[in-house]
Amino acid sequence: MFRRLSEVSLLCAWLCASGAMLDIAQVFAWTRMLAGYARTESFAAAAKETFDPAKPCAICKAVSQAREASGRQGPTVPSAGGEKLVLILDASAPFVALPAERAWPASPSVSAQARCGDVPVPPPRAAVA
Repeated sequence: MFRRLSEVSLLCAWLCASGAMLDIAQVFAWTRMLAGYARTESFAAAAKETFDPAKPCAICKAVSQAREASGRQGPTVPSAGGEKLVLILDASAPFVALPAERAWPASPSVSAQARCGDVPVPPPRAAVA
């Protein structure tokens, strides 16, 4: 449940940050206009009326105003003449040369204890005839 909520939240945040919400609103406006014009005209005429730039609906006007406002308030881009902006620093690890031949470390001698007694043998099984 928590994973699904985080995925949906991430999708909504991405849609809002990329400006796709304005695209969704524009598609909604076009669909609504096309359905309205299709009630009284043919589909081809309704499509022509829908995408006519001289006749925007209220939602289309609001979307275009929002696009203009987001364009003016967008992030500032550093000038080409200014200093270089480093976003990621990739420092490589220093190279360390190891000797070509390596010897195994000496291990202490370990001996197991010897067993003094006989190994127990199971009793013989009775033969079934």
